[in-house]
Amino acid sequence: MFNRIHHIAIICTDYERSKYFYVNQLGFEVLAEVYREERKSYKLDLAVNGIYQLELFSFENPPARPSRPEAAGLRHLAFEVDDVQKTVAELNAKGIVTEPIRIDEFTGRKFAFFADPDGLPLELYER
Repeated sequence: MFNRIHHIAIICTDYERSKYFYVNQLGFEVLAEVYREERKSYKLDLAVNGIYQLELFSFENPPARPSRPEAAGLRHLAFEVDDVQKTVAELNAKGIVTEPIRIDEFTGRKFAFFADPDGLPLELYER
């Protein structure tokens, strides 16, 4: 019935700050950027490793969304990486704080969490 996840939409509180984070710090490719005057809203389409996956939206005064501890709803967004330790070091060098690297007790793979500018939990998961 379903082929794959088409995209994930993220609403940010400071569009320029979030755009800088996802594009300049995480390195996602901008596919399209549109300003919707009627909504006073930006929509930024981003590709992760050449595949369209993220939409970044801005809206005036979006309500805060609880994310910790373990609030109901989407828990986090995880990105597969080849080497968690190397990626953590690259993020840290850019001033992005990461949590300590952990080991998934079921798969034995390394993972680590960090957050976007609005506190959205993001995960690195080693393939």
